[in-house]
Amino acid sequence: MLTASSIKLQDVSRALLLAGFCFLLSINSSSQALVTVSGKVMDLTGRSIPGATVYLQNTTLGDVSDADGRYDIKNVTPGAYNLVASFIGYDNQTKFNIIIRSAGNQQYNFELKESSINLTEVVIEPDKNVVSRARETPLSTLTLTATELATYPGGNNDVVQVAQSLPGIAPSAGGFRNDLIIRGGAPNETVYYLDGMEIPNINHFSTQGSSGGPVGMLNVSFIDDVTLSTSTFAAQYDNPLSGVLQFRQRVGDRSKLSTNIRVSASETALTFNGPLFKGDKEESKTSFIVSARRSYLQFLFQLVGLPIRPDYWDYQFKVTHKFDDYNTLDLLGLGSIDNFSLDPPAEKDASTQALLDQAPFIDQRTNAIGLSWKSRFKNRSGFMETVLSNNYLINDFKRYTDNETLDDIFFRNNAKEAETKLRHSQKYFFNEWVLNFGGNVQRSAYRNKTFNTVYDFSFDTQIDFFKYGFFANVNKDVLKTKLNVNLGFRLDDDTFIEGNDLLSTFSPRVSLSYRLADRWKLNATAGRYFKLPPYTVLGFLDNGVLVNKDAKYIQSDHLVFGVERVFGPASSLSVEGFYKWYSDYPVSLIDSVSLANKGAGFEVLGNEDIVSVGKGRTYGIEVLLQQKLSKKIYGIVSYTYFISQFTGLDASVYLPSLWDSRHLASFTGGYKMKRNWEVSSRMRYAGRTPYVPTDLRQTALTYPNVVLDYDRLGDLKLSAFAQLDFRIDKKWNLKNMSIDLFFDIQNVLGRSNPQAPEYLLARDGSGAVIEPRSLLALDPSEGSAIPSIGFVLDF
Repeated sequence: MLTASSIKLQDVSRALLLAGFCFLLSINSSSQALVTVSGKVMDLTGRSIPGATVYLQNTTLGDVSDADGRYDIKNVTPGAYNLVASFIGYDNQTKFNIIIRSAGNQQYNFELKESSINLTEVVIEPDKNVVSRARETPLSTLTLTATELATYPGGNNDVVQVAQSLPGIAPSAGGFRNDLIIRGGAPNETVYYLDGMEIPNINHFSTQGSSGGPVGMLNVSFIDDVTLSTSTFAAQYDNPLSGVLQFRQRVGDRSKLSTNIRVSASETALTFNGPLFKGDKEESKTSFIVSARRSYLQFLFQLVGLPIRPDYWDYQFKVTHKFDDYNTLDLLGLGSIDNFSLDPPAEKDASTQALLDQAPFIDQRTNAIGLSWKSRFKNRSGFMETVLSNNYLINDFKRYTDNETLDDIFFRNNAKEAETKLRHSQKYFFNEWVLNFGGNVQRSAYRNKTFNTVYDFSFDTQIDFFKYGFFANVNKDVLKTKLNVNLGFRLDDDTFIEGNDLLSTFSPRVSLSYRLADRWKLNATAGRYFKLPPYTVLGFLDNGVLVNKDAKYIQSDHLVFGVERVFGPASSLSVEGFYKWYSDYPVSLIDSVSLANKGAGFEVLGNEDIVSVGKGRTYGIEVLLQQKLSKKIYGIVSYTYFISQFTGLDASVYLPSLWDSRHLASFTGGYKMKRNWEVSSRMRYAGRTPYVPTDLRQTALTYPNVVLDYDRLGDLKLSAFAQLDFRIDKKWNLKNMSIDLFFDIQNVLGRSNPQAPEYLLARDGSGAVIEPRSLLALDPSEGSAIPSIGFVLDF
């Protein structure tokens, strides 16, 4: 929907901020000041490590941590660096490609883990393993730093859009949504955690029952790093089937205030960061970071005569209080205000008319707020973490027969989902063992008033129930530390679904990592995972009866094997083979298709009668070559070949899924030049993907409701998706101020996005519908490069 709109905005985007661009290029940056790089060095329990060495690679600058683990590297010239921390008996750790500015720098904290290598047998080299992964997840895991997120070409400062470029993730249909389609799984198979707090929604205008949307709501200025696990999930996470996306936020500065302003072609963000209740102390025990973002896409669309008005706000905050050396409390918050409306233009072509006819009206409100308490045990044996949170989604989704006059509403979904969650975990380190266990309980409340005249049903439903679970995980090095063994399990149950108990969702998992000579490593994991069906499914009423109370938890079994080769301090190559089996997937009784083939569009997923009889399988091989910043060059290259198939009502017939593109390839890389210039590029490719054709006869009768012919699933395929993006960054470091100007071009080659044929009703010259009703096919939209200019200001 937004693809054509973005293309039409190219002239506006090109002109936007041009005056600011010229002004910034005229600035003389010779007055840049020297700055201090600070942070703390700790072990995995949060205990300070005094005497650790922290230095900037390829410089003579460094420092030794004091009794509190704090270091201060002074007289640093702003620029891009790799920051290294080391201490005898611990594995070295490197933070690659950090950007040191004259203002707005964050603290860089290290958590070192004790070395598993006998110091008498080897010579310690700096950071042998560039791929930093938890022992519970030795496979299918990748982390991006704050710098990588903020300067990602084609990412438009959207954290979720950046994650779409990671290995094994397919672009959404048309390439303009933030759906995470991982290794052939459905878009709603990923869970999200923000500093340990689970958040169900991270996108504006999200698809209820699924998770994607056109724009992410997380402010990139908040994020320290993001980690995506695509096949191996630690036992503390419930509900993932294909992925776990963990966002770690910055901690506010305890000593001084700073401001960050980010302006792009579609939005403006304002972020404040600093201490609270500092008084005359050098450093406060309480800090904050808070932001608000505002879209102005609606004004740009009005300017170029497009009928859609996507209007959104979002807000984010984190307040951290350090009680003492052992206890820290975080107050976290994230929310959005979204309104998607229409404003019909006086003149409209066929494409605009179809967009005006078929677009929904969306009014959404989301909010997540939580308290996270982390307490380190005084005997230094471990720590515990408790998170209490509440989140809700309010979604008023409407569709009219005539969007211009708002006459004859034929579908409305007015729903609220609310969850209150308590999560607790404890981790112990003793000898060579690591033990982690805990549990979670949540109350779920769901209310929905829906009517649908196309399928002739309406209901007013309300459900309220509890869900709870327990987990345990143990980890140990054996065979003289060459083999790491990790064992874990989960148990989940709820008070709503009939016939379920804790044992029926017993989900064991095992991970093995064997260190070979000469920097080779073999990894293998096997696990079982469960997901509760969406509230839209559980709360569906048919003639006053909750017909889906007998729905089952969706089950997915994963088997992954991989080999990893570390070439040096900054580069590695990994090859992984994976196989996923699905069972008890919900299948629609309306169109006999698995819900795994839905959820990547502007719709409501699961508001229907289902049966839990679906099966699925996705399997393939993935190759990843990663080069962290070295000699001014960095990059990630990946290729995934996979097959994705799901069944419908007939569980013996496997059909290609809508995500079965077979081939996924991506490249992202950049080069740091002199005088703070940087060029970077991203390439994404996906093979031909199946699509469901339109049922022309039924659609002509129900238009603007579009009816898909799922009986023909797998018969037709879209053309391949390919997109090349390019970005240029120029940074200035002035006294007490830093400026980053960026110029981003999406779809440099101007390729058209693959899309299924679209239709609209045939009309006469006056705009009246011709009877008997028939459909006209729209001409495919042409591709075009989309330029964007923006800047980031820190002071």
